Amino acid sequence: MTKTAVMKKNQKQSGQDKEELLKLEAKYCSWGDTVHYTDELKIFDRSEGSYLYERDGTEYLDLQMWYSAVNFGYANKRLCDALKRQIDKLPQLACQYLHEEKILLASKLAQRMERTFKEKGRIHFNVGGSAAIEDSLKVVRRHTNRNLVFAFMGGYHGRTLGASAITSSFRYRDRFGYFADRALFIPFPYCFRCYYGKKRESCDFYCVKQFEKLFETEYYSVLNPKNGHCEFCAFYVEPIQGTGGYVVPPLEYFPKLKEILDRYNILLVDDEIQMGIFRTGKFLAIEHFGVTPDIAVFGKALTNGLNPLSGIWAKEKLISPEVFGPGSTHSTFSSNPLGTAVALETIKLIEETDFASQVNSKGKYFLARFKQLMKKYPEIGDVDGLGLALRIEICKKDGYTPDKKLTDAIVDIGLSGKLTAGGKRRGLILDVGGYYKNVFTLAPSFYIEKKEIDLAIDLFEEALKKGIAATA
Repeated sequence: MTKTAVMKKNQKQSGQDKEELLKLEAKYCSWGDTVHYTDELKIFDRSEGSYLYERDGTEYLDLQMWYSAVNFGYANKRLCDALKRQIDKLPQLACQYLHEEKILLASKLAQRMERTFKEKGRIHFNVGGSAAIEDSLKVVRRHTNRNLVFAFMGGYHGRTLGASAITSSFRYRDRFGYFADRALFIPFPYCFRCYYGKKRESCDFYCVKQFEKLFETEYYSVLNPKNGHCEFCAFYVEPIQGTGGYVVPPLEYFPKLKEILDRYNILLVDDEIQMGIFRTGKFLAIEHFGVTPDIAVFGKALTNGLNPLSGIWAKEKLISPEVFGPGSTHSTFSSNPLGTAVALETIKLIEETDFASQVNSKGKYFLARFKQLMKKYPEIGDVDGLGLALRIEICKKDGYTPDKKLTDAIVDIGLSGKLTAGGKRRGLILDVGGYYKNVFTLAPSFYIEKKEIDLAIDLFEEALKKGIAATA
């Protein structure tokens, strides 16, 4: 019996067809957890490798892999087996007790950070990315006795209250009252759409100089020149912006920024939740820029999406037991044994595999193919990326004016499951980000093959052509 036949048999045995399920969803499910961004609602039944499968067997090539949580492919057997073993061995344990996997995982992560940054530090676990951001805020406040931070325009750090306060989009805060601790948002070096209207080749890092200017006088509101105290205690950064549109800054930017932060004793907190674990070709994206963060926050792909686990690495002076002792923060499921077991296997997989060269090689090929498309279609205004974090900015025919309508049309066409490139009916899973919601942020599986990259290009071009026709 074929896989399609098996899926149809299972669907029939379940007693619920798609229409019945969607009626139940419409009546009983909250829409607040990001569903219903599009009218193309899908109920997926299976996942494997780079693909999701609808209940009728339709195959969808996924180029966003659960927002970069499934870097190592859906249903990765090695990581799934690690989860199954842990279920049979030690599936649950309160986090005030120790288990082997937690200790070994923390050790491997801390040792990797020490090798990379030449700094001793410790690992503190939690569950989701937002929760880890909250923990980092507590570490920052405990160390500095201050609560105001800088963050970037276009930055995204989560949806909990503390994380929302340092996420630039007011839309996420608008309905939830006043945020007294809202960050001071600084323009990100988004060179294709420079906030200051400058050109990369001639700006001489104007954006850095504008940030530095804030410290010139007390009347710019951040510094007390009489004692050198800055009211802002940390700068939260994504080295490459995620939801902001996979924006890659110039390599010289962060060293210049870090020099200013060090001058005024401002901590650098590195959010690697989406870009970490080799998404950019290095374990952490910040490594591309040659600076050392004071705190790094990680999550998502650490468990390949199998069981939530996140955490922070912080320098020893910030998180030693003397300054951040028992009970400083707590989450019931923080170092859960299922998550730590899968994460430990993920780290072992990373140690045994040259993902740096694989990710960079595939990323360069993907980027080159998209740049070929860019020459054919003026609606593709910008293509860029680092490793397998890739961006395609969709514009009007002038190659610059954002075109959200066309972007949305391409998403819906991909989700329709009616693309024919590659000789059979297929779908394409795309994620949209960017300041104007006109950027496709691509985060394919690290195991995507060259033939699948070629298929992705063909499917995208088919969706683009249909989108242009539909929105003309």
